[in-house]
Formats: sequence, structure tokens, C-alpha cells
Amino acid sequence: MTEFDTRRQQRAEFLAAAGWRDANALALAGDASTRSYERLTHNGRRAILMNAPVKAETAPCPPDASPAQRAALGYNALARLAGPNLNAFIDIAGMLVGAGFSAPQVFAADIGRGFALIEDLGDDLFARAIPAGADEVELYAAAVDALVALRRARLEPPASAAYFMLEYDAVALAAETALLTEWYVPFRNGEPTDPAAATAFARAWQSVLSLLPAPSTVVLRDFHAENLIWLPARHGVARVGMIDFQDGLVGHSAYDLVSLLEDARRDVTPSLAMAMVDRYCANAETISGFDAKAFREEYAILGAQRNAKILGIFARLVKRDGKPRYEGLLPRVETHFRNDLRHPALAPVARVIAEIAPDLKPSGSAT
Repeated sequence: MTEFDTRRQQRAEFLAAAGWRDANALALAGDASTRSYERLTHNGRRAILMNAPVKAETAPCPPDASPAQRAALGYNALARLAGPNLNAFIDIAGMLVGAGFSAPQVFAADIGRGFALIEDLGDDLFARAIPAGADEVELYAAAVDALVALRRARLEPPASAAYFMLEYDAVALAAETALLTEWYVPFRNGEPTDPAAATAFARAWQSVLSLLPAPSTVVLRDFHAENLIWLPARHGVARVGMIDFQDGLVGHSAYDLVSLLEDARRDVTPSLAMAMVDRYCANAETISGFDAKAFREEYAILGAQRNAKILGIFARLVKRDGKPRYEGLLPRVETHFRNDLRHPALAPVARVIAEIAPDLKPSGSAT
């Protein structure tokens, strides 16, 4: 029996055990991960089948692993991605639903084989609903309010033998920025990055990341228009359906706001982005310890960090994985990155970028 046939049989067995043996299935568009999804209908019910093969990715990060041990385990451990651990999705979903947010309920799961049957929140992704006529400002405002509520809630991160939510630490942040010199610069320049330049880039990031405070907020990590579902029949923060959060960590709340407003896949006008950052700061003023000026600096740092990572990932998807469509997304991310580097806190990184990737050099500086 081939690997494909084995997986198909496992799928059939899981659906039969869950009571969905004869369900009609429609494949849904996937993302850049190894997971795949199907919409199921059966006797008037709907659900989503998540197919997450347990051997398709390297191991996740053990809670007590040292940086050297993480490097030996592979990128998932370095960057603290969930990898094949389906418990991450299940536990984070439970945490969010329990706090009043809209995440899919989990109806059934086979952790050992990597299957989950979850609630179908519908098709109205922000990325679809807005072009179809939904009010862009209303949707983005609702998403920003959800992020403020997430920060205000101070949720207790999942912590069990099956899944322990870790911190978005400096090792993970730095490992992600290194993707720019590992993949993006060679992709654009046609030759590997000079080792000395890569080292200078890493050192620059080390000094910049040291400006960030200690991680303190649950961060969902991929909070953007293709992972948010508009649910106008619900109320308050529950109107924003959240998916694709299995890589969540305890980090900095500015990170998810960057994900939303510096979207790699759709344009958010500078005026809307500025208004939404202002909205976040205004609504968060009553949260103990919130400092708007410090938050805006964190936003710039994490914007540059996230966009460095995305540039590397998209270049890798094109070069290594044969997915040329991601090259068309690079110009938007390059623009985000240049804008982020205009902040004075990013000056060490901007100086190195001017040497190794001059096209990414910012044209001015921010105040």
C-alpha cells in the first residue's frame, strides 16, 4: 500500500469513528504549510476536516531545550513552530473559545494520526468579504478591538504534558530574521550572502531585539485578512473568527497588529493602517502598563522582524519549493520592510541592509 493509500484509509477510519463516514467533501485552498483542509457536509451538518500528517514536519521545540538543542532539532524548534503537534491547535482554540473569542470548536481529533474535525466558521474571510462589499474600516476596527481584548484578558497560556505554549523569545525572533540572508538575499542577488555580512546582520538584530520588553501577551502569529472570518451575526469581539493560530506563543501584542496591517497578501492603505494603530493605542490606554510610545517602537521593530522573515520564506517557497506565485507577493513585503526600517530603532539593521540588499534601503527616516 502506498503512503497516499495509507493516509486515505486513515482518513476514512477517522471520519467513520467521528460519525461522518458518508460525508461529502470539498477540498479547500491550502496555505504555505503541510496541512490541508476539506469542507464536509453530512445530514445537514457542516464541519472542516484538518489533515495534518505527523511526519510532514520536523519536531517542535521541547520546553526545556537549549538554543543549541533547538538548532539541532531544526527550524520548527528554533522558531518555536507547532510543527506536527495537533494539540497546539486544539488547546489554543479551547483557550480562545473559553474567553469569548470566535475560534473553531473541535468536534473530534486523532492526535496520533494528525486529523481533527472542527467547526466550520464559513467563507467570509476578510480578504473575500471586503472586495464583496463589506465595510473595510468596520472589519479592521473589529479586528483591532479583538487584539486589544486579547491583551486585556491576560489569558493563561496552555500548559500541559500534551502542549505547553512557549515564549516568542529572542532565539526564535532571530532565527526568523536569518531567513532573509539565507534565502531572500541569494534569491535577489543570484549568489549566497557573504558570511561576514550575514554575521553583521545577525548582530544588528541582536542589538535591536534587545530593545523589546519581556514577552507577556498571547500572540496568534498569523493574524491577517486570510485567517480572519467576518461573523456579523455574533457580537463584540466574537464577530472576528480566528483560524490558523496553532503556532501561537507568548510574545508582544504589537506582533499581531503588524500581521494585520502589514499584510503580505493584500494592500492596507497607509491612512487605514495609521488609523488602526491609533485606535489600538487609544483603546489600550486603560490597560495597566501600556505605553503608547513604547508600543509604536515595538510595532516598528516587530514589523521589520516579521517582514524579514516573510521575505525569506517567500523566496524559499519560490526557489526551493517551486511555488512561483509567491514572487509576485515580494514587492508588497519589500515596501513594508523599507517603511519599518525608517524608524530610528532599526538603524543598526538599516545600515547592514544598505550593504547586502541596497534595494531594501529605506529612503528616509521616521520620527
